[in-house]
Amino acid sequence: MTIERNPGMELDLDWVMSVRANRSAIERRAATIGTRRTVKKDWQAAWLLKAVACIDLTTLAGDDTKNRVRRLCAKARQPVNQGILDALGVGDMGLTTGAVCVYHDMVETAVEALDGSGIPVAAVSTGFPAGLSPFHLRIAEIEESVKAGAKEIDIVISRRHVLEGNWQALYDEMKEMRAACGDAHVKAILATGELGTLRNVARASLVTMMAGADFIKTSTGKESVNATLPVSLVMIRALREYGERTGYQIGYKPAGGVSKAKDALNYLMLMKEELGREWLEPELFRFGASSLLGDIERQLEHHVTGRYSASFRHAMG
Repeated sequence: MTIERNPGMELDLDWVMSVRANRSAIERRAATIGTRRTVKKDWQAAWLLKAVACIDLTTLAGDDTKNRVRRLCAKARQPVNQGILDALGVGDMGLTTGAVCVYHDMVETAVEALDGSGIPVAAVSTGFPAGLSPFHLRIAEIEESVKAGAKEIDIVISRRHVLEGNWQALYDEMKEMRAACGDAHVKAILATGELGTLRNVARASLVTMMAGADFIKTSTGKESVNATLPVSLVMIRALREYGERTGYQIGYKPAGGVSKAKDALNYLMLMKEELGREWLEPELFRFGASSLLGDIERQLEHHVTGRYSASFRHAMG
């Protein structure tokens, strides 16, 4: 699947300021996602395998080591036990995760461990997670991660620009970060739990897309409130509107708090209902997750054997 990259556009403040968000209607719609649609048996297994392919398998801990990252990369190459895949009849599908996401210091290790797999390395950057380091250092960090081999850069925006309504500053910041990424795709982390209102979320989504974001992403995973279905609905409707006006498809990445297979199914159903089948591919949809894969593997094993295994049997590394 080839997606034409979003080149961005001039900042359209009239469009940005016209955006509204009806919280009660959004919450009502989001509440129906897990109740109006369901999949069972083989169909559920198929959806869960699709979820695996859309995971950015992530480790962002202060005690990360090179060996931990290498083990995580091995899991990305073989995310589900081969015996389970064989029992499902898909042993030769070549299933991998969508990417491996690490801090800059671990990019070279991950690139080496994934050599030949086709799995890209994503680096969190720009003073992650707060995004409050000096701007020239944030730009330099992007450049260093790209030089080290990262094919995707997850940047964090300055929340204060959103809270102050300084959309020009947010646009200029995002545009410069996009330029620093070069050929590497850029995911703009909005840290939605710190933006105050759903209207701010919608406006920040539009501005970052206008500045050239390839993906918009909910959270760093470090906020008190991370990905939620109402926030996701606001963001994907913003990217749908952007696509309708410009012709460019923007990806979406919920991150933080998506840890159960049932949650993954809800997000996949939301994407399909709101945007269509194309957004069920890793080129346009990712989960930012670490523990999600373990629960999906447990559910797939239960589907095959009829028994739940202990979670420690499905470690990430």
